[in-house]
Amino acid sequence: MSNAVFYCSFELNKDADVSAFLAAAEKLNNEYISKQKGYISWKQLCDGNTWADFLTFETMEDVKKFEAESENAGELAQAFFSFINFDSIKQHCFAIERSYSK
Repeated sequence: MSNAVFYCSFELNKDADVSAFLAAAEKLNNEYISKQKGYISWKQLCDGNTWADFLTFETMEDVKKFEAESENAGELAQAFFSFINFDSIKQHCFAIERSYSK
């Protein structure tokens, strides 16, 4: 079975403090996300105003469980989401069919 990815693109709220956003993301990762079943990695991408989270898990089942239970992170999730413009969110779950690397 191939790995799977949770992908979410979004914009931050106007005047959001990027350093504080990244600190909230790191805390969320270290104290909650990295402890979820099948977690492999989380990459945060940025291009101007557009951000994207690229979380890799061992299986699609792990991704779906993470997605369904993501609100269980409580205050950690609230702190992270407080920086995000919810009207801009687009998310998808993908199975990794093939991967290339050096």
